[in-house]
Amino acid sequence: MWTPATRRQHNRESLRYETDLTDREWNLIAPMMPAAAKTGRPRGWPLREIMNAIFYVMRGGIGWRLLPSDFPPRSTVFRWFCRFRDDCLFEKINHQLLMQDRQRCGREASPTASVIDSQTVKTCESGGPRGYDAGKKIKGRKRHALVDTDGRALVLFPHPANIQDRDGAGPVLQASRRPFPFVGKVFADAGYQGPRVAEATSIAVEIVRRKPDQIGFAVQPRRWVVERFFAWISRNRRLWKDAEATIESATAFLYAAAVMILVRRIARQS
Repeated sequence: MWTPATRRQHNRESLRYETDLTDREWNLIAPMMPAAAKTGRPRGWPLREIMNAIFYVMRGGIGWRLLPSDFPPRSTVFRWFCRFRDDCLFEKINHQLLMQDRQRCGREASPTASVIDSQTVKTCESGGPRGYDAGKKIKGRKRHALVDTDGRALVLFPHPANIQDRDGAGPVLQASRRPFPFVGKVFADAGYQGPRVAEATSIAVEIVRRKPDQIGFAVQPRRWVVERFFAWISRNRRLWKDAEATIESATAFLYAAAVMILVRRIARQS
């Protein structure tokens, strides 16, 4: 729980930028970073500074050209981001931190239940795949998120917004089979009912429905954790809209946001 004492303890104002990794946070992800090549030119910049620059871009919602001069050159940062994106590095780090955080809380490393939902956001003039969500009246992309029952990201899957939830859920559930084989149940809203989702995998789908007499907004059991996850990642201005030209870059930033959540949580408790 955040109290005045814990806020003072975990205050980040002493850092150069509040997005910079502390020593504890860097020690968590450093073992998962790519090793330096044995041949060729030595690295000119430490990977810690590269990660700091990527988190700065994500949190501040700025373009690569607007990086402050005390970070590595923007071309260097973007080249490393593309390498991390193509190697699915943020996804791999998220997977390791997720299991570590679950064990820290006294739970099994691999979850057995999950929650799925989607978020539709507008895109920018950068182009790339997008569509029109008639239900939300938004032209852009839809972010499907599969989280565990505590809200940790399991699978993040952006796609054009014109793909309905029933059609987009199948690939998400199928993608979860290999990294999270023990997931046996998924909670979802009424938009996911029907055979398309139920028959996509062996995962049992439980629809969490609104109460018949409900008027206005009400927190729904189970479903609220994925809505909270969307609120958490939306603190990053780069994710207020989908500014990426490719689905791969959009996916990388989503997993990077999930990594930031987990690495800070684990470092605070260690």
